[in-house]
Amino acid sequence: MKILVSACLLGENCKYNGKNNYSECVAKYLEGHEVIPVCPEVLGGLPTPRDPSEIVSGEVINCKGINVDRQFREGAEEALRIAKENGIDLAILQSRSPSCGVKQIYDGNFTGKLIPGQGVFAQLLEKNGFRVMDCEEI
Repeated sequence: MKILVSACLLGENCKYNGKNNYSECVAKYLEGHEVIPVCPEVLGGLPTPRDPSEIVSGEVINCKGINVDRQFREGAEEALRIAKENGIDLAILQSRSPSCGVKQIYDGNFTGKLIPGQGVFAQLLEKNGFRVMDCEEI
């Protein structure tokens, strides 16, 4: 299988705080498959590290109140292009992210409260018919 994966899950230091979300479970699951790592936020031109962002009233806003929706959506579109170009069978994405969250995202108040919802990239993948899995499902 060709599997697109949030790059942070593979140990790439592209997370908002400059760190990663390396997952041994994901790494084991990927053995024997073709892996395509992406970070939509970096693809959208955001630096690492960067201020944390959440979805507020349908737009991505960082903790300083700056609208970064354009960068998130451009990065999601570029990552979608990569998914299509590679003919992926599955995407495994980082939980709770405003880009990659599959089942839950933060509520937009920067308090750590989770709500049902999807990040902009996860939503875009599903809208385009791709199978998406939360890394915590593995």
